[in-house]
Amino acid sequence: MKNYLFFISACFVIYLPAVAQLNIIPGAERMDVYVPLLKGKSVALFANQTSMVAKTHLADTLIKRGIKIAKIFGPEHGFRGSADAGEEVGTYIDKSTGVKVVSLYGDHRKPTTEDLKDVDIMVFDIQDVGARFYTYISSLEYYMEASLENGIPLLILDRPNPNGFYVDGPVLDKKFKSFTGMQPVPIVYGMTIGEYAMMLGGEKWLNDKANAKYAYYQTAQNSPDTPFHFLVIKCKNYDHNSKYILPVRPSPNLPEIQSIYLYPSTCFFEATVLNEGRGTDKPFQFFGQPSLPKTLFSFTPHSTEGSKDPKLKDQLCYGWNLSGTPEDVLKKIDHKVQLKWLLEAYKLFPQKDKFFISSASFNRLAGNDLLIEQIKSCKSENEIRKSWEAALSNFKKLRKKYLLYRDF
Repeated sequence: MKNYLFFISACFVIYLPAVAQLNIIPGAERMDVYVPLLKGKSVALFANQTSMVAKTHLADTLIKRGIKIAKIFGPEHGFRGSADAGEEVGTYIDKSTGVKVVSLYGDHRKPTTEDLKDVDIMVFDIQDVGARFYTYISSLEYYMEASLENGIPLLILDRPNPNGFYVDGPVLDKKFKSFTGMQPVPIVYGMTIGEYAMMLGGEKWLNDKANAKYAYYQTAQNSPDTPFHFLVIKCKNYDHNSKYILPVRPSPNLPEIQSIYLYPSTCFFEATVLNEGRGTDKPFQFFGQPSLPKTLFSFTPHSTEGSKDPKLKDQLCYGWNLSGTPEDVLKKIDHKVQLKWLLEAYKLFPQKDKFFISSASFNRLAGNDLLIEQIKSCKSENEIRKSWEAALSNFKKLRKKYLLYRDF
């Protein structure tokens, strides 16, 4: 039996003012739309602690509704979301559900044919934060490929993007492709996980076998008697002006919306000798280093849950405090990937040749090897931003082809 590809809207979307969050409903909560597609099927679920239906985890909710979950896949930070960044999480049985959990991080990033044995349908439900180097979109790409390669339908439960109200940053040069950046998109791409998935398929950014399958399913979409192969369950009452406050922290070091807003700009400090706020209650809002001027803001990172061994642990650091209300932080980022803090830190750091931990790690975050040289050459932020403009403009045009929600 042939399959075909489509997405579903299934309802009229009410567009709300930019400041409103009234009744934004993630795809996972629209159970009347997609649960009938899971009935009688053996389900593989890719999820983490953000995969909630109101106050109950999606896995528990589906099981209570009589859905058979054959296997759970977990991303970076694990299925329950408590692991450190980069920490290895093995295979285990989830105590709450009794279902086997397989980590798709580290050396095992894509489900194998053996992993998917006896699986009838695959479901993806993970909250993204809209930054290229946040690895859940890389996990999504591998999961899509596994679905297409093995001929198993994929259901994506879409969620709002908390940074989905702007597009900015250097577009990745594919010479610098890594798990922290796999496709030629800017640091902030302004798309939901469902929209991004449609772009992966539509632009043929998957591997050859998956691209061929994706194209085949598209040609079959006019056949009325074939089941779906790729389906996005849209959010209700969301658009790209929405300022969505996540009800659950998406990872241990993004505890509040202020950190999420600043993350695209301050994640660069991960590849420098500065502490980026890990080991404090304000990750990505604090950053500093002992060698910076003592007149600056001071803080001391300690071992915390989700950051057991932070950079410069137990050392007094001097630097910046960007914390404030969500409205304060929104004003500070000003709909841009801000470079001013990185440039100022480099300017004030006394040992310029030791500022970057390694060029390779910084270039993976930047998506190119130009930014590091621009910083070393003391280029202004305006000069640096001009070097992004052509590629960024092209991406903005490309992005519009795949939007499921009204744009900003």
